Formats: sequence, C-alpha cells, structure tokens
Amino acid sequence: MAKIQPLSAAASRSPCSSSDEHQSRQTYTVWMKSLVFNGNGCTVYTPDGGVAFRVDNYGCRGGREVFFMDRAGNTLIRIRRKGFGMFRRWEVCHVAGDEDEAMPWFNVRRAEKGGAVVTTHGGAGACYMVDGCCTRKSDYRVISGGAVVAEVARKQTAAGVVLGEDVLTLTVEPEVDHLLVLGLVVVCGLRNRSL
Repeated sequence: MAKIQPLSAAASRSPCSSSDEHQSRQTYTVWMKSLVFNGNGCTVYTPDGGVAFRVDNYGCRGGREVFFMDRAGNTLIRIRRKGFGMFRRWEVCHVAGDEDEAMPWFNVRRAEKGGAVVTTHGGAGACYMVDGCCTRKSDYRVISGGAVVAEVARKQTAAGVVLGEDVLTLTVEPEVDHLLVLGLVVVCGLRNRSL
C-alpha cells in the first residue's frame, strides 16, 4: 500500500506500541474516506504513512452503527447512534473478540455551543469535552480537566499547503488513551455526516 505521508525513519513509530504510546505526543493523519470502493468511513495513518486504523460503513452515509478496526480488520470498538433529534447520543463499546461481547465504554452527547460531552460508562459526570465540533467544522479540541489533551485540524504540508477538509491531523498528548480519542474523532465525523 502506498504511503501517504513519508517521514524519516527516526520519526516513524508503531501505532499500537505500548512503550511509546503514553510517553510522547503522537500525531495521526485522518483521511475521512474509506479504503473500500464506494464505502463510507475513514482511515487513520501513522506518522510514517502506514495504515493504523480504519472505519468502514458498508451501509448508508452516517449509519446507525460503525466499527473501528485495526489494520488487520479486527474490530476494536463499536459505535452506535441512539435516540433522535436533540436527544441523540452515541454509545461506544470495547469489543473483545466477538462483536456480541462488546462492553460499554463511553457515551457522547451534544453540548451547548456546538460541542460534545463525553461520559464514561459508570462514571459520575463528564470526563471529556469536545470544543468546536459543530457541523462541518474540521478544527476542534478534546479537553479533560481544563487541559487540551488532543487537537484536530486540517492537514498542512511542510510547504504550507492546506489540504482538503477531509484530511485532518490529530495530535494526542502523552498519558491519554489514543483509542478513546480516535473514537471521539469518528463520533464527530458521524455527527457532522462526513462519514
């Protein structure tokens, strides 16, 4: 598979290596297009251009259920849309082996001023806020405890060229669950109907 953003070998890291994941800031490239022809979804690339994760929705755009997979196609999380209108929320579950054995992980619901509130399953109150993920806006931040833990912005090349609205840069701070933040990016894509 062709690389989309080649960097030097020193900058390349494995997308799931546990030793590097929580010690340094990680940057992903998120392309809001599916790798499957005529499919809806997105693809997440590592800094060296390799596929790290993917979301494929073989049904209609903005479907009620999507699956977040690793590069081998193993389902990691399941995202389901629940409710209608202003009561709409998204339920995100960890998938352990079989898709029927999914454990509830967190919920995302709309907040005032175009944001979103994230609550963990069994948690007491909001643990993350998504600031600025209103309709068709590609720049937003994930906030926890008043600090920015992840930022999403349109991808910009080294020469300063800003790429299309469907190519994003996701920067995740150390000590943050990368899979949770990537799940939030997918939920924002579903909410904005860009998936």
